[in-house]
Amino acid sequence: QHLGETFDVAPFVDGRCKTPIEEIQAAVDGAVSKEQAVKLRQCLNHIDELEMHKSEIEREIFRLSDKYEDILTLIRTVPGFDKNPMTAIQVLSEIGGDMSVFTTAKNLVSWAGCCPHNDQSNHTTRISRAGSYFKPVLVQVANALIKSKKHPEFSTRYRRIKARRGHKKAIIAICRMILTAIWHILTDLKPYTAKGF
Repeated sequence: QHLGETFDVAPFVDGRCKTPIEEIQAAVDGAVSKEQAVKLRQCLNHIDELEMHKSEIEREIFRLSDKYEDILTLIRTVPGFDKNPMTAIQVLSEIGGDMSVFTTAKNLVSWAGCCPHNDQSNHTTRISRAGSYFKPVLVQVANALIKSKKHPEFSTRYRRIKARRGHKKAIIAICRMILTAIWHILTDLKPYTAKGF
């Protein structure tokens, strides 16, 4: 939308909203002085510029990741990593493609800060270096997976653990499942299957 254009708020207002549409429309339309319009245009131009830089960086990331396409294809077979191509790249950039540095799946889980003791309040809350960037991505994927009907292996386990230990511990358990699957996939160089994870 350009400055000076009218913007119809009606399609964006929830039916349960008690404020009259006219009042919301008046608040959105408001009165913008010439000085405010100049400042708003500068802000919008800055947002456009940031979006352009973001696109350039993403193109460079995809270019650099081309040589790892085989590994990325394997990671994308894990449920939750097939939708956004950047998620698999983030996993690869955090853990690498060589699983020999993690002698077992448990070593990878521990490195990522997803061990059971890391999510208990009576223990330290300090997490590994990986956890600060990688763990939130895993938690986001896990939260999406527990709602998915396509992958009952995750939602079933989540519900079972949640009933005994609560949501947070159950989500961390799903993160462990995901990491274990990734470790096996990159160790065996075979796509994801629900068996054994």
